[in-house]
Amino acid sequence: MTAHHAVDAYLATWNAQGEQLTKLVAEHWAPGATYTDPLAEVAGHAALSALIDGVHQQFPGCVFTPVGEVDAHHRQLRFQWGLGPEGAEPLVIGFDVLVLDDEGRILDVRGFLDKVPAA
Repeated sequence: MTAHHAVDAYLATWNAQGEQLTKLVAEHWAPGATYTDPLAEVAGHAALSALIDGVHQQFPGCVFTPVGEVDAHHRQLRFQWGLGPEGAEPLVIGFDVLVLDDEGRILDVRGFLDKVPAA
C-alpha cells in the first residue's frame, strides 16, 4: 500500500458509518490496531469503530479531508487532516502518524490536535 493510499483508506474509514465503517476497519486496519490522541486511547476494531461513531455524533455532517502533503518512509507516514463541513474551512485540524504492518494495514496511529473549536 502506498502512503497516499494508506491516508485515503484512513480518511475514508473516519468518514464512514454503519456497515461501511465495519468493512473499512476490517479491510484497512490490523486486528490489534491501536489509536491514541489527546482525547482517546483505544485498541482493536470494535473500540476503534465506537470511537469513530462518537466523532460522527459530536460533529454531524462533517467530513475528514487531507491538508497538505503526506511524508513517509519505511512503514510509517505523517500527514495533516481537517474535519469540518464539506467544502468549508475545517473546524478541527490534526496531525497523525500512522505505522503500517507488513501487509500494509494500519497498525498504530499517534494523533495530535493542532486546532480545536472553543468549548
